[in-house]
Amino acid sequence: MDPREREVLERIEQRRRRPRRKLLEDRVTTSHGAGGKASRDMTEALFFPALGNDLLAPLDDAAVFDAGGVRLAMSTDAYVVKPLTFPGGDIGELAVNGTVNDLAVSGARPIALSAAFVVEEGLPIEDLGRYAASMGRAAEAAGVPIATGDTKVVERGKADGLYVCTTGVGLVERELTPASIRPGDRVLVSGTIGDHGMAILVARGDLALEVDLASDTAPLYGLCRTLLTGVAGVRCLRDPTRGGLATTLVELAQSADVSIGLDERALPVRPEVAGACEILGLDALYVANEGKLVAVVDPAEADAALAALRGHPLGTDAAIIGEVTAEPPGMVLLETALGGSRVVDMLAGDPLPRIC
Repeated sequence: MDPREREVLERIEQRRRRPRRKLLEDRVTTSHGAGGKASRDMTEALFFPALGNDLLAPLDDAAVFDAGGVRLAMSTDAYVVKPLTFPGGDIGELAVNGTVNDLAVSGARPIALSAAFVVEEGLPIEDLGRYAASMGRAAEAAGVPIATGDTKVVERGKADGLYVCTTGVGLVERELTPASIRPGDRVLVSGTIGDHGMAILVARGDLALEVDLASDTAPLYGLCRTLLTGVAGVRCLRDPTRGGLATTLVELAQSADVSIGLDERALPVRPEVAGACEILGLDALYVANEGKLVAVVDPAEADAALAALRGHPLGTDAAIIGEVTAEPPGMVLLETALGGSRVVDMLAGDPLPRIC
């Protein structure tokens, strides 16, 4: 471990050990499940003091640990998306891809999943069968078996039809950590941002928007493997889901104790997403994705990384969107298309509840 990495790890450890602040709220709100500031506050103030340990402490997409001499990654997630079926996918496919992706961006090859179904009384059996079949197809496409599972049924009106929880285990093929990020590194995204969250919002039918949008839900292991086998200088990977690209980058900047500068003109955003965001007063930086990755790469290999991503079907719209700097640590700054600059913070509130 070089001195820079050791210093970053020491700073991270100091932050973990500092006194946890008390939550200001006395009731849970939807913001606590949005993946932004409120989610992080609740995790650090409530869950970590109660459950904290060395495996949980990094608060990464997956826990990485040794088991009998084998390096494993493990991740779990719950899916409460509304509606259950949306353009480009459904809750079954989403539940598989989301957990596979958390493992993949942790440098692991997914080897097995578990699935737990919480079913509301009255859900048509045909619908449940359709979502189970969708999950099976997604697992087959991702090359990972669903090895175990459970089903519970709750009273009518208690579960919005269906909730799904998945847990995944993977074999670590490449150690990836924010502590390896260096000033000068380039930041890449594998494609257009905000597609999933905006597709869900439009699919609810509450807004009079005539927009043809589909979720980007997809398994990312193949894309990660293409990048990691072709480029040695990949420092870290993330999948920007809840909280969007902005929240993911702020978390990386804070974990690595660096600053990240973004170029607004380089951000890949579909015109339909940009237009819908403008109408609704939203920022695509904070809208969730379910089939994109963020990569931080050695500057000498940024072009090779971009070529590797664009050479894969899931990375055709990849772009270099920013650069890592030393100051100000823990912050993300956006250079706007008009030539100004603004601070990009974590998501505050929950503008798009129940999207995954």
